[in-house]
Amino acid sequence: MSAATADKQTDRVLSTLNADGSRRWLKPWLSRGRYLRRRRVVAYGLISVFTITPYLRIGGKPPILLDIPAREFTLFGTTFYPTDTLPLALMILSVFVSIFLLTAFFGRVWCGWACPQTVYMEFLYRPIERLFEGKPGRQRKLGAWRKPAKFAVFLVISMFLAHTFLAYFVGVDRLWLWVQSSPAQHPFAFLVMAATTGLMMFDFAFFREQTCLVACPYGRFQSVMLDRQSLIVTYDEQRGEPRGKITKSKKSKDVRLPVAAEARGDCVDCGLCVRTCPTGIDIREGLQMECIGCAQCIDACDDVMEKIGRKKGLIRYSSQAAVSGEPVKLLRPRVVIYPALLLGLLTGLVLVLAGRQPADITLLRGAGSPFVVLPDGNVSNQLHVKVRNRAAEAATFQVELIDVTNGQVVSSNNPFTVGSGEAHDAPMTIIVPRDVFKDGRRDIQLRIATEDNAFSTIRPYRLLGPWSSGISDAEQSHDP
Repeated sequence: MSAATADKQTDRVLSTLNADGSRRWLKPWLSRGRYLRRRRVVAYGLISVFTITPYLRIGGKPPILLDIPAREFTLFGTTFYPTDTLPLALMILSVFVSIFLLTAFFGRVWCGWACPQTVYMEFLYRPIERLFEGKPGRQRKLGAWRKPAKFAVFLVISMFLAHTFLAYFVGVDRLWLWVQSSPAQHPFAFLVMAATTGLMMFDFAFFREQTCLVACPYGRFQSVMLDRQSLIVTYDEQRGEPRGKITKSKKSKDVRLPVAAEARGDCVDCGLCVRTCPTGIDIREGLQMECIGCAQCIDACDDVMEKIGRKKGLIRYSSQAAVSGEPVKLLRPRVVIYPALLLGLLTGLVLVLAGRQPADITLLRGAGSPFVVLPDGNVSNQLHVKVRNRAAEAATFQVELIDVTNGQVVSSNNPFTVGSGEAHDAPMTIIVPRDVFKDGRRDIQLRIATEDNAFSTIRPYRLLGPWSSGISDAEQSHDP
């Protein structure tokens, strides 16, 4: 590290924090190059997908709808309910293992290329800021109108992003009704939208890169998710050191190295890799938690190397092992274990989804007395049959008692119809003869089926009743 760079580093504790505790505002230079062009294509593609997705339909349902009040979660046309704990758990675990696998292979490529924080900050808010304030290092004289105008545009964009974000939770149809009506008609929804807009403004207009450095835990996890073979943005110290400034001939425009050029590395200590970094770090200090892998320093350094006639790649995507001259190992424990875990989780998820029934059945005991002895000597138990219809069409369900002679299911709502995606709670009374109970209980079987028998299931249920020494001969064959 040069003396000048060392002096600069001692002036602050973190890349965004000075030694006196004041905020160091970053205005990164834009370094154009191959990686910036590719990231721009990816970023605007992701912004388009994020904006359009709520308006698409798969089987009449949005691709993603996280309806928290209704406790319904629709993903790619499939709706999950609170009872779907196993598939939801498998899906969440699959996402985490995928992140671990992606990081093991490609480092923090998610942070620099696909994270919404980076995508919107670097390809939406910062370009607007440069439009009003000029490029860093060539900033315009700010008129009285430029700063308020910039924040006004930020506010409009934040409102649009907030509405798009909320569309994933309430759906575009309901959101459009809210937009057209007065906030007084839906005050809570309006407050949620206003709070989301405020958080967007706070994040992208003030907090900015500190979201990655302070709030996001991913950078702190990278030390356990990466190994020396993982792909990262790295500086080739063996090639670049010792650093040396370049000189320019007074009589020509040729760039020349110092007389002792043979003792110098390729790094000319121009500092562009630091000026262009959106988190303000010096990549030449090695792998750091603040590096998001955006490759801006690569584009800046490649441009300098091309100008001075040196080979590109002094800063590049590589691994710590490769730049240290160690052999590259494609097969290592984590890149074998992670895919195996992911394959197992995805296989389990597919099997669970393939085995899902078109309806969820839940049997719950009724409130109040566990049983009632009727005047005729029979015993009644209160029961709630909860049915969630997963089918694409409404279905009519009927509940039957199948294993107790002279037993019956009494209900004013049997059979009952349940709409598609809806849940229905049907209270029922199970009446059986007193002599079927043994030791105060009797296990029965209930058949719940649709009228067309497209769905049919048999569920066990335990009735409670008076204590009895035995059961009748007629019922002996039905006793478990």
